[in-house]
Amino acid sequence: MAEKNTPNYKSKAEKLALLTQKNEEALLGGGQKRIDAQHKRGKLTARERVELLLDEGSFEEIGKFVEHRATDFGLEKEIYLGDGVVTGYGTVHGRLVYIYSQDFTVFGGSLSETHAEKIVKIMELAMKNGAPIIGLNDSGGARIQEGVVSLGGYADIFYRNTLASGVVPQISAIMGPCAGGAVYSPAITDFIFMVENTSYMFVTGPNVVKTVTQEEVTSEELGGASTHSTKSGVTHFSSANEVQCINEIKQLLSYIPQNCEDTAPVYAYELGDEQRKKLDDIIPENPNQPYDMREVIDGIVDEDSFFEVHKNFAENIVVGFARIGGRSIGIVGNQPASMAGVLDINASVKGARFVRFCDCFNVPLLVLEDVPGFLPGTDQEWNAIITNGAKLLYAFSEATVPRITVITRKAYGGAYDVMNSKHIGADMNYAWPSAEIAVMGAKGAAEIIFKREIATDSDPEVKLQEKVDEYTEKFANPYRAARRGYVDEVIFPNETRKKLIRAFGMLENKVATLPKKKHGNIPL
Repeated sequence: MAEKNTPNYKSKAEKLALLTQKNEEALLGGGQKRIDAQHKRGKLTARERVELLLDEGSFEEIGKFVEHRATDFGLEKEIYLGDGVVTGYGTVHGRLVYIYSQDFTVFGGSLSETHAEKIVKIMELAMKNGAPIIGLNDSGGARIQEGVVSLGGYADIFYRNTLASGVVPQISAIMGPCAGGAVYSPAITDFIFMVENTSYMFVTGPNVVKTVTQEEVTSEELGGASTHSTKSGVTHFSSANEVQCINEIKQLLSYIPQNCEDTAPVYAYELGDEQRKKLDDIIPENPNQPYDMREVIDGIVDEDSFFEVHKNFAENIVVGFARIGGRSIGIVGNQPASMAGVLDINASVKGARFVRFCDCFNVPLLVLEDVPGFLPGTDQEWNAIITNGAKLLYAFSEATVPRITVITRKAYGGAYDVMNSKHIGADMNYAWPSAEIAVMGAKGAAEIIFKREIATDSDPEVKLQEKVDEYTEKFANPYRAARRGYVDEVIFPNETRKKLIRAFGMLENKVATLPKKKHGNIPL
């Protein structure tokens, strides 16, 4: 009797293995043809992207056998396990991440109720366990056949994006055409990657644009990687192909912490001779001659460690991550090689967004300042340079991470205040001997201050130059500011790296608290 009632575990295991094999085959949802079609478009499959991004053998899938629940408009006849999105967790360089990868070959990657539930589950796990969320987006938007249920799914995701903001890093890669609701989740995340010629982002596609506005425009012109990386600034990185895109995501992760209570990874570094003589020759003798701020950055940071963000947008300001002495920092620098480094609307928004990310995730900030002021003109004023410039001012003022400024040349007008001045909470401010800290340039200042004296002189041009020289001698140097403590030290350029390594080390355990409040009201 005992033998008769004993369960046949071997038989059950065989049945389970057979069932699992069938389900694995069903996961292909039509098999090799769908994979071949994806490759023909010049794109990887959803699973190939996951495998390429994560450490080998580290991926653990969640929700592999989920099916959609809709039965209208023939959906009950087309059922794919996983419902068009691969979700789970794994590691990148040994560090935990949560990931979802949409499958365009299943209903165009469209979002259904169950598709959304899988993504939401991953996001909630990421917040509970303090690890980054990476979304590989390849979706045509809401699944039309499911109506309001799919719209509700998008809202559920948007809500979690907002809750996760500032708690864990959120990274979005646009791997194909994303339209409608599919673009708003990436817009809330911290960084967006796009792939040239295969990925698009738009609220409404070219056909709708033509119907409503009669405007003829291609998908690439309307929402391609080039458009969003240069004109709109929606995307932070534009990659030549999907492999490069995924490698850049990995690189980005190496600079940032796992969550808001963590610190960025520290890489081994042995201090040596930290003087950099090449910095002494970067600033031109002519104060109106441009130079490339990236040369200054390369001379300050660890070799080949600068990882630029938003490279092709608002080129008059440079932002990105780097390491100095093995430690991650965020860099914001005016770019004299583009528009003389002035602050305009786009530069202000670009800088403010980056500063706020660094402050969210405990990444110290280095500001390299050479700014002649804010860009004048009706276009800037009518498009709210006042409000947008205030965003950068607000971002710096609110930041509690270690903050250091190096004034390399010009620091004029209100832009001097905005670019992390001592007055808005900078911890350490250095200036090179070439620094000019004044309300405005010497020529303009002399023409205003000495207008009557110059006009009545027998030789106005000679008198103007005399007054320009007088103003330059008095204000176009860093020592007046240093005497008041607005600049902590005037240093030779070649000493900059050594000073910064020591200063960031000194500030490593900085603690600063803001006044108690629900949240601030940044000028949007």
